[in-house]
Amino acid sequence: MLKEAVYHIAHGNYAYPVKPDTLRVMLRAGRGDLKRVTVIYQDRYQGSEQMLIEMEVAAQDELFDYYQADLQLKTKRFAYVFLLDDGVRRVFYTEKGFYDDILPNTQFQYPYIAIQDLWEPPAWSQGAVIYQIFPERFANGDPTNDPSNVEPWDKLPTVTSQKGGDLQGIIDRFDHLLELGIDVIYLTPIFEAPSNHKYDTIDYYKIDPHFGDLEKCKELVELCHKHNIRVIFDAVFNHSGYGFFAFQDVLEKGQGSPYAHWFNIESFPVKTDPPNYETFANDIYTMPKLMTYQPDVREYLLDVAVYWIREANIDGWRLDVANEIDHDFWREFRKAVKQEKPDALIVGEIWHEASEWVRGDQFDCVMNYSVQYACIDFFAKGTIRAETFAHRLAKVQMNHTQSVNRAMFNLLGSHDTERFLTMCNGDTKRLALAVAFQMMYEGAPMIYYGDEVGMIGKSDPDCRRGMIWDEERQDHEIFQWYKDLIALRKKHPVLRMGDCRTAVADSASNVFGFIRFNKQDQVLVLLNNSAYARTINLETIPWPREVPNLMQDLLLEKRFPVSELLVIEPFGVRILE
Repeated sequence: MLKEAVYHIAHGNYAYPVKPDTLRVMLRAGRGDLKRVTVIYQDRYQGSEQMLIEMEVAAQDELFDYYQADLQLKTKRFAYVFLLDDGVRRVFYTEKGFYDDILPNTQFQYPYIAIQDLWEPPAWSQGAVIYQIFPERFANGDPTNDPSNVEPWDKLPTVTSQKGGDLQGIIDRFDHLLELGIDVIYLTPIFEAPSNHKYDTIDYYKIDPHFGDLEKCKELVELCHKHNIRVIFDAVFNHSGYGFFAFQDVLEKGQGSPYAHWFNIESFPVKTDPPNYETFANDIYTMPKLMTYQPDVREYLLDVAVYWIREANIDGWRLDVANEIDHDFWREFRKAVKQEKPDALIVGEIWHEASEWVRGDQFDCVMNYSVQYACIDFFAKGTIRAETFAHRLAKVQMNHTQSVNRAMFNLLGSHDTERFLTMCNGDTKRLALAVAFQMMYEGAPMIYYGDEVGMIGKSDPDCRRGMIWDEERQDHEIFQWYKDLIALRKKHPVLRMGDCRTAVADSASNVFGFIRFNKQDQVLVLLNNSAYARTINLETIPWPREVPNLMQDLLLEKRFPVSELLVIEPFGVRILE
């Protein structure tokens, strides 16, 4: 038994409540090292009746098995140990270490399931289909508010390009979003700023005049809500723009400005080349970093967060550069936002492992770049094979609670990355395979505008081209594929809210498959990421529930015997119920 690999702590993603009387516990162990793991648990005060439950392997990566079980006690007070069996020896794993017997005062303790700790992201966000819009490039609905230097819509963009996209354009093209079947619109910043991307905010309380005004903003939100579509705004609280009133006051008055402490300025007078103050990224002088630990800076930004919920009735915030702002600010932010709108969604932009931010006191979820990287390597570039892909997904899945995983923004691309189809070297079969994974997998799939019609583009600024509205230039097969998969997701609730387990991860054939399941249903998704037809024996699949003799192919809408060998076409997808 590899004791060094065994790990559990009685909090975080290793022990968390899923119901008022139910605690989910996870144990990590060396891959393939244990034959059986049993949890022995009881009320931590009464300490009399002991209950047993055998754990299941919920996920595997290249090093570890992750065992999971749900413990239930009406008293909501848990004390427990694990009995580990490797086929040769049995040993108890406790908070104090490994023992041959259960010794007094060694049990893991989860003191009490408090109601406030029984949290999850808003129900509407879990499994929702997100559509990201870069407003300046989506559609130009009102030429009268265009910038003076507006360029032709289809001209390749530069860093400073202005195309004239606006809120009216989104309203005018709303039927496209309805046809696609999305649940949520995520808008990159729309507040007044000089750039095309608007991440250099001048006025946090004003819609950029080139996009529209407050009334136009309300019109868009009301239209979305009328069709049960939620709206998320982008908040840039890590830094302001150069033209922000507080920074301008510092430029004018220097150390005598009442806003000098809003920024980290090394010396006076303020210089911009190079900047002698802290900025976003590497010396971007147009984006001075805000000191969010200062009480008046917090008060200002928290008021902004509440103002737009109250004024425009938005449904949440996506938080730019979220990991460079102190945790205490985000805790205050969450309280302010949730007090104003309890089911508002809070999404952090974090490009790496983010479990520290999604414990219920800060964000509801984050943009799932870890899954995006895995999809790029597996589907687009082919630099990893099925088993490695499964391992990387397992790491992400086990880092978070289940409800957080259901709300994670699973993206293939964004305004900050190369278009996924471009990373596929234009191979639409690879894109289609990745989209099938994205739409069927656990989480909230996020579509970057234009991906659904086959748009291409290298990294910023090329990934921010004007949306293709010329139907002759759109890829209608890809669009139909998106529509069909989204419709399938909505038709089968298990594909939105069901549990998710890897079923096949064969690096030889490069077939990857997973099962979405709940108490009523189970759906198997098989992806053949190879240029050759592959055959699967369905009777070897580790089904969580009993399998009927006849299986339904949800894409082909036909039935076939479960005993029949299943053929998956090159870069093909089979979705079976």
